Amino acid sequence: MLIVFAGLPGTGKTAIARELARRLGAAYLRIDSIEQAIRASRIEGGAPDAPIYDEGYRAAYALADDNLPLGLTVIADSVNPLLITRHAWLTVARRANTPPLEVEVICSDPKEHQRRVECRVTDIPGLKLPTWREVQAREYHPWTRDRVQIDTAILTVEESVAKLQEIIQEMTGRK
Repeated sequence: MLIVFAGLPGTGKTAIARELARRLGAAYLRIDSIEQAIRASRIEGGAPDAPIYDEGYRAAYALADDNLPLGLTVIADSVNPLLITRHAWLTVARRANTPPLEVEVICSDPKEHQRRVECRVTDIPGLKLPTWREVQAREYHPWTRDRVQIDTAILTVEESVAKLQEIIQEMTGRK
């Protein structure tokens, strides 16, 4: 199965996606890690200011394409803000003939969301985290299809993962 997370920075998607991956023994693809590796490569190659467009997503699609046919569950963790990236993940699932589960993580309490963004520390060396202003200004297309929505202003990481495990069990018949 392909489980695709989406949501603005600071909503809690990485904490949920990681814990779900740990519990499921799933391959975990984090766009922040991929993009930071690309940035590091560019710095070492003498092009430190070259922008990253879709390279991180394309690398993750390829990694999912490699892992899904092996029978592995793949969890993709990214902001996934655009319709084009969301459609691309569905194309990956179709190619692998595997069911997709799209999960949007939100934090419905703006003050809590701001606090999280402003207090975050990165676990990826060299990654510059966005400011609250940058998160608010981020392009994020509204959803046009059904997805599971997790509100971390209401649910803890543990509760969120338990909810997702129930949904996965209903979809696949396995925990």
